[in-house]
Amino acid sequence: MLSNSTARWLQRRGIHYGWLVAAITFLTMLTMSAALGLPGAMLQPLSREFGWSTEQISSSLALRFALFGLLGPFAAVMMERFGLRAVMCMGLALVGGAMAMVTRATQLWHLFLLWSLLLGMGTGLTALVLGAVVANRWFAARRGLVIGVLTASAATGQLAFLPLAAWMIEHWGWRSATVPVFVASALIAVLALLFVRDRPSDLGLAPFGGDASAPPPPAMAMNFGTPFKVLAEAARNRTFWLLAGTFFICGLSTNGLVQTHFISLCGDNGMGAVPAASVLAMMGAFDFVGTVLSGWLSDRYDNRKLLFWYYGLRGLSLFWLPHSEFTFYGLGLFAMFYGLDWIATVPPTVKLTAQHFGPQKVGLVFGWIFAAHQLGAATAAWGAGLTRTLLLTYTPALYAAGLACLVAAVMALVIGRARKAAAVAAA
Repeated sequence: MLSNSTARWLQRRGIHYGWLVAAITFLTMLTMSAALGLPGAMLQPLSREFGWSTEQISSSLALRFALFGLLGPFAAVMMERFGLRAVMCMGLALVGGAMAMVTRATQLWHLFLLWSLLLGMGTGLTALVLGAVVANRWFAARRGLVIGVLTASAATGQLAFLPLAAWMIEHWGWRSATVPVFVASALIAVLALLFVRDRPSDLGLAPFGGDASAPPPPAMAMNFGTPFKVLAEAARNRTFWLLAGTFFICGLSTNGLVQTHFISLCGDNGMGAVPAASVLAMMGAFDFVGTVLSGWLSDRYDNRKLLFWYYGLRGLSLFWLPHSEFTFYGLGLFAMFYGLDWIATVPPTVKLTAQHFGPQKVGLVFGWIFAAHQLGAATAAWGAGLTRTLLLTYTPALYAAGLACLVAAVMALVIGRARKAAAVAAA
């Protein structure tokens, strides 16, 4: 098989096959996140062409965020039962198909079918849970760094693609912007089909940094009732609710609010779509650095204190945004502070989940925590759209999200240490 010969070729050059799996996972999550962020650039073009209100379009995007998150725990089950490769290819096919078919949409229900259902399901299958599973299966060392890099791809794809999308929309219409995502989905599906394998043991390897003589850990027996069983167990642990609560606020203050409404917000303040999307791309660049650095820091420092600083700085930056006057200097300052911790919260959250609930359950438990993240995103996507429709301003939504981030910063410090949780569980 091609993967076996490739693994031997890489091994002769001192490269572990896990890095190839991580690279393909990076590209998959990058493309999925670009597809997830693209509709944010289309709020005003769709409204102009079809006469739909911001609230109506935001409702379809909110449902997409909810599906994106709620599929997380079940995606972990599907990865266990059907394999990483099958789940990645299925997700890419759903997203590519949704992007191709949405160009023929003429009714609002078409948008709900394609961007809420198909796009929500496709991205949900390859959400941050995929990165957590790949990092925990293929890496014993550098796990925090790998999670940081894979997480960075999610935000970078959402933000870095938007300037190109905005330029294409401005010159060729909104339908043209779906083409790059469709093409990328098809090409990466081929790479996943050829090279992705479920576990290092499939190729006779140990995880990167692991003991080659140690037997691989047994796979957890799963069915589609397992996520609910794990949820019931996790729900008895206060740490689960603290992590889920802070991650709800994380989604509320990132994907749902800024990713979805930032271009429209800038348009309300006299800034064109392309410059606004360029600010989002600047955030993506800072986020890539910040999230990778967060992964490195999460291997070395108290993850609870890292989350305190991340949420606190994000909250202050959201308070600043309405007063930035939407100048290059003002938005540049916002992009730097906000972008550095856009989703830098993910590596510490995954690490804390693994420490408190164990490596076998980390995918499922983090799947539910991520579901809370996307429910927060859905709340903000709909709520900010409603605020814009009723009050003709996004300012109340920005203040509310900033205050919620400060609450999350305090919640992060309340999380107990893993060894205390383990002692309680043993008792």
